[in-house]
Amino acid sequence: MRIAIASDHAAVALKATLVDWLREAGHDVDDLGPFDTASVDYPDYGYKLAEAVASGSAERGVALCGSGIGIAIAANRNPGCRCALVSEPLSATLARTHNDANAIAMGARLIGPEMAIACLSAFLSADFAGGRHQHRVDKLGSLPKVTS
Repeated sequence: MRIAIASDHAAVALKATLVDWLREAGHDVDDLGPFDTASVDYPDYGYKLAEAVASGSAERGVALCGSGIGIAIAANRNPGCRCALVSEPLSATLARTHNDANAIAMGARLIGPEMAIACLSAFLSADFAGGRHQHRVDKLGSLPKVTS
């Protein structure tokens, strides 16, 4: 599977760990940066990740920052990216099976490398369940109609 991964400066070390794990697992990895701990803005990397996933150049995405929150918000600005903030394997599995998430976000300051690997493994091994979830996921790609 082709995986895009991006972070901010707070998550460079976790990103490196996950890149190594993904490659060892046989995945093609697009590391979108950054490559050192100089301060950067997480929205820039969230947007890059979302574009890679939305364009189809990557099948899945991994977004990392200190908390995972900011980069998830940035990635979700692109309607072609469904990025779920996860903190343990069950939320990562449900992100795929119920929400057809094509990216996950994690907080490097909140979870350690072992838990991040467990989350990523669960995310990549789960499939979208479809069925009763499909019409809800379809709504995510369009703006809701507001009525008074």
